[in-house]
Amino acid sequence: MTTDDGRPGPPIMSPSILVITLCRRVEAALGAGLAPLDLTVARLGLLGHINGVPGASFSELARMSGTSVQSVHTSVKALVGAGLVRDRTARAGSASTIELTEDGVRLLAAAREVVSQVDIQLFGPEADPIQRQVGAAILQAFSGASP
Repeated sequence: MTTDDGRPGPPIMSPSILVITLCRRVEAALGAGLAPLDLTVARLGLLGHINGVPGASFSELARMSGTSVQSVHTSVKALVGAGLVRDRTARAGSASTIELTEDGVRLLAAAREVVSQVDIQLFGPEADPIQRQVGAAILQAFSGASP
């Protein structure tokens, strides 16, 4: 869309583009907050899935993470190496029992504090009013409560 003088006009409103823009802000803030913990948003998600779904298989973790089984194997191996996760797989091809270690539990708790701080920063009382509305709408939509 261009104006009468040939300059670009305002972009057409798109919920998809608006959500992506907000997601990038959230991911950047989370990434900055998690960096001192030596965590990425993806690693945090995997730790959360391992903690929240006891006995999840590599395939289930891949589905929940939106990634490949091979990527989950690689990530879990790195988490094991960092002492954050224990993989009690008896042998290759058998069902896995993946769980957080005490260090993993502590790190996840610290990461949850970072998430809370980012939530307050981006969606709390001092945040941009539109972002506060979006945050409230998201919580309401996923809480199962009717408007």
